[in-house]
Amino acid sequence: MFRWLLLFILIVPALEIGLLIWAGNLVGPWWVILLIIFTGVLGAWLAKQQGLETLRKVQNSMAHHELPGDALLDGACVLVGGAVLLTPGFITDAAGFLLLIPTTRAPMKAALRRLINKLMDRNTITIYRR
Repeated sequence: MFRWLLLFILIVPALEIGLLIWAGNLVGPWWVILLIIFTGVLGAWLAKQQGLETLRKVQNSMAHHELPGDALLDGACVLVGGAVLLTPGFITDAAGFLLLIPTTRAPMKAALRRLINKLMDRNTITIYRR
């Protein structure tokens, strides 16, 4: 698991730099800078909207005495998506928007749920319930 994370940390920034240089040569550096700023602002707005919606879902679940499991996965995806969108680059922006838009977030949540279940089955992680 940590090998993949290290590989991800090394390869993604290199790809981002290459893509930013290529785009800067294609459309000009000022357009790339404006696009980075625009996606950051749009991502912050979308993260705020989705975060508030997720918070309402958690509160609604708790008010009905239900576990907010799905809403918590939404919250994790929104948090990671918002953080990734603040990182300049096209690849990270695409990943961030995929995590923030509800229709594209659903497959990501399903994959995350499968991963958590697999780790629980292997006793790699333990979830304590009261």
